[in-house]
Amino acid sequence: MRAEHLTLSYDQRTVASDLTVDIPDHSFTVIIGPNACGKSTLLTALARMLKPKAGQVYLDGAAIASYRSREVARRLGLLPQSSTAPGGITVGDLVARGRYPHQGMLRQWSAEDEDAVVEAMRRTGVLELAERPVDDLSGGQRQRVWLSMVLAQQTSILLLDEPTTYLDIAHQVEVLDLCARLHAQQGHTVVAVLHDLNQACRYATHLIVMRPGGVIAAEGDPRSVMTAELVEDVFGLPCRIIPDPETGTPLMVPAAPAWYAPAGATPRTGDDTAPAESTHGGGATGHDTVMARTT
Repeated sequence: MRAEHLTLSYDQRTVASDLTVDIPDHSFTVIIGPNACGKSTLLTALARMLKPKAGQVYLDGAAIASYRSREVARRLGLLPQSSTAPGGITVGDLVARGRYPHQGMLRQWSAEDEDAVVEAMRRTGVLELAERPVDDLSGGQRQRVWLSMVLAQQTSILLLDEPTTYLDIAHQVEVLDLCARLHAQQGHTVVAVLHDLNQACRYATHLIVMRPGGVIAAEGDPRSVMTAELVEDVFGLPCRIIPDPETGTPLMVPAAPAWYAPAGATPRTGDDTAPAESTHGGGATGHDTVMARTT
């Protein structure tokens, strides 16, 4: 899959210009970058849900615009950032909608379709919820149901826009492990937008780093792409990069502020009070999070 010289816009606002990117076949590609840099917009264009103002997306060597919608849906599945289910629909019925691209006038619901739906729900741990209304589920459960619907399509390419949204950390790892297995064991091409840099480095075989304006800052193997210099340049966050003790992949550790010291130790500057206002703007910073977890 490849995008060449894309210009992507919403109404009159241009999000990206002259954007070219390759998605290697059978890769687990993760797209990262600051908020509003165009990650989700790029994914939407790759799924043919947003028509470029200029440039072209290619799928299996042909312009994606040349395919019929049903043909595209048989090749790639999209999990958008947010979705709304029809009122009152059950989990099983929603997941079954993933089989739509395989239906037709001459092909009705089959045992193959039923097996695909059951297997998709089993993999995401929602099989026991099949008869429950989607409206009754928690945010995390709903997210896994939507992922089930995408898996039921049985496409070779999965496009996932923040698939860990609403999930607690255990279910985040569970979903990403599932995607990694689909990639490693079944040869799926997985393209995911993630915010967590360490999860991105752990799971990606190919990393795309975007900066504001839809500009590609770097791409390639996470071990060569993820550097402290890159993180500070793109995200404005001083950090250290160390090997993950479990996987050996890059692990980003935010730098501690000068006033910080572990519990019971003397602050390094002699000032043991945190600044009243973060220099990074409102809300807790990554540094604040480190403090909270150690106290």
